[in-house]
Amino acid sequence: RFGLLLTDYDGSERKLRAGQLALSEDPMIFHSAGIVLVTVKSADTAAVADRIAQHAPEDAVIVSLQNGVGNVAALRERLGGRRVLAGMVPFNVIAMGEGRFHRSTSGDIHIGADAGNTAAALSVPGLAMRPSADITGVQWGKLIINLNNALSALSDMPLAAQLANREWRKLFADQMEEGLAVLKAAGITPVSATPIPMNWTPTLLRLPDMIFNAILGRTMKIDPEARSSMWQDLKQGRKTEIDYLQGAVIALAEQNHVGVPLMRRIVALIREAEAVGNGPPHLTPQQIRG
Repeated sequence: RFGLLLTDYDGSERKLRAGQLALSEDPMIFHSAGIVLVTVKSADTAAVADRIAQHAPEDAVIVSLQNGVGNVAALRERLGGRRVLAGMVPFNVIAMGEGRFHRSTSGDIHIGADAGNTAAALSVPGLAMRPSADITGVQWGKLIINLNNALSALSDMPLAAQLANREWRKLFADQMEEGLAVLKAAGITPVSATPIPMNWTPTLLRLPDMIFNAILGRTMKIDPEARSSMWQDLKQGRKTEIDYLQGAVIALAEQNHVGVPLMRRIVALIREAEAVGNGPPHLTPQQIRG
């Protein structure tokens, strides 16, 4: 009844009236789909894959725009020989209520390159989709950055305020270094979605505030009210995707015999917050380190 209002960190907006939208929970809507964008939480991937398999055309292109690195494999397992592409969404979106969604950080969506040039077909003014020849590396790069989602949720701070604080950045850098060590041991090269190489990022995060803020301002735009999706999950009493972010790195660490004590501590704190159910716990960096 509210329609759809899309707003951006740069002040632009687009509004669609309720009559301009075709919204349905009936899986029959898949019958005429040429491209299906999968945006559900990772825990729901298997269920939505079964609905796609039952109702979508055999030649429909399936694009996963989800957090984590295991969703494409889960989709392909249930969708046989269908074309399934991985994607990476670098920016943050806040559900504001009453049909309004606000994009609060910058970046272009990346999609695995394919013969049908799906990325170009999905690109629209103001929202570019870029084909990637190494979408697995891009996804791992995004996952390493997404390790901060848990810190944002535990801090109960907006992303911009959290990243403006050097102690929070040092904590993020320490966690990133654990993750990068795991990927190196596993022979995985993460691809940065920003002009800054992934291996330089921990050093950048530890810089004094004035230097860091000057560099960040040139490479990324963050709305003052931007929040992580994991913060939104805790705020709304939902189960988070911690098992598909830190959990994925910890599983890889165990396979390669690499220690990740800080990451394990953060997972334990998120699970505790989920169990308590009182929303983000408003912890300090010192409390997280223990």
